[in-house]
Amino acid sequence: MAEITNFRGEVQDARSEADGAVEALIARVGDRVRRARDRKGIPRRVLSEMSGVSPRYLAQLEAGEGNISIGLLQRVAYALDHKIEWLVGAEDPWVSDALRVADLYRAATAPVQAQVRAVLSPEPAAAQRAHRICLVGLRGAGKSTLGRRAGDRLGLPFVELNLEIEEQAGMAVDELMALYGQEGYRRLEAQAIARVIATHEAMILAVAGGIVAEPETYARLLAAFHTVWVKASPDEHMARVREQGDTRPMAGNPEAMAQLKSILTAREVLYDRANASLDTSTRTEDESLEDLLALIETNRFLS
Repeated sequence: MAEITNFRGEVQDARSEADGAVEALIARVGDRVRRARDRKGIPRRVLSEMSGVSPRYLAQLEAGEGNISIGLLQRVAYALDHKIEWLVGAEDPWVSDALRVADLYRAATAPVQAQVRAVLSPEPAAAQRAHRICLVGLRGAGKSTLGRRAGDRLGLPFVELNLEIEEQAGMAVDELMALYGQEGYRRLEAQAIARVIATHEAMILAVAGGIVAEPETYARLLAAFHTVWVKASPDEHMARVREQGDTRPMAGNPEAMAQLKSILTAREVLYDRANASLDTSTRTEDESLEDLLALIETNRFLS
């Protein structure tokens, strides 16, 4: 009888220990979801829309009261750009070496980041970039027009990243921004770049002007593409956008030109990280195309 009593006691202790481990897991996951959401600046409502998990469930999850299914947890992890192991692992990622290294990398200067990539990369930079060319710069510089025409001349596929995102999502960029916000759209942008890299060894890509402000995404572009900063004077930027039929930059905004100049100044150091630059100011479309083709040849981007 005493043996049975002892056995039951051991079982009860084991169950209590297991219950404690489950509670600790749920609390740990909830804390990491909350901290990841805070770190990315994503409101709970937006995370709910991105993951398809109700705000009520997310609130319970973050409070350590969620009854988590693996399926729902995976969707939350995906929406936060994290692997599910990151949420449930025993090691606290907030004090891990990997996170500290990532923070130091983001804060480093461009030369230091290049040195880090050179040390960590198993391949030479040129090999990683293959025959992929990416045109960066503000809207109105001529990226799409020149990229399409250069692709035709060189026999390379041309991809405009915004159109790639719209095709995958089934809705326009403006609608995506309204639905997911800036943070959500940047995630779609990063996913689209990953798809393009995986499917094209040789191509010309044109990206939105603001992509350079997203450190990790821009670093991946610089590593996987031969990048060209296509630029023009502020007056030509504005005039070309208006010629395209878009009056938004000027409509009801007398300070639009000052804002454009401010953006150019703020991003100049980022655009200047590109492998080469092409100034289209005062140049015709045909002249700029020949300039781009000569630049590609001189820099041996396709050699």
